[in-house]
Amino acid sequence: MRNQPKYSLFKNARYAAEGLVEVFRHETSFRIEVILSIVVWIALPFVPMPLLAKTVLGLSMLLVLIAELANSAIERVVDLVTREKHTLAKHAKDAGAAMVLLTVFFTIVVWLVTLYLVYFD
Repeated sequence: MRNQPKYSLFKNARYAAEGLVEVFRHETSFRIEVILSIVVWIALPFVPMPLLAKTVLGLSMLLVLIAELANSAIERVVDLVTREKHTLAKHAKDAGAAMVLLTVFFTIVVWLVTLYLVYFD
């Protein structure tokens, strides 16, 4: 049987907020990514480009944050299961880090293509 409380929209929203706060407090990379995203989201309305392009660029920043949250969850579960050095634990953590890296590369490509299409097409 799963250890899961009865569903409540407000309780689940609170759990999600607690997760965001916990990761923000304890993960330097997540804090850096959040700050960078906020700067981008504040600056985008002032950049001369179509609304659709601004939306694509702004939303692409969310992908990195989502990947970082998933990576943090993987790391915490692995640490809960074992503190010993284990090949499978390393592979799980490395796969989470790779997920973040690929998301960052994807976001960079989205930015480059969008900016090219807006300014050079």
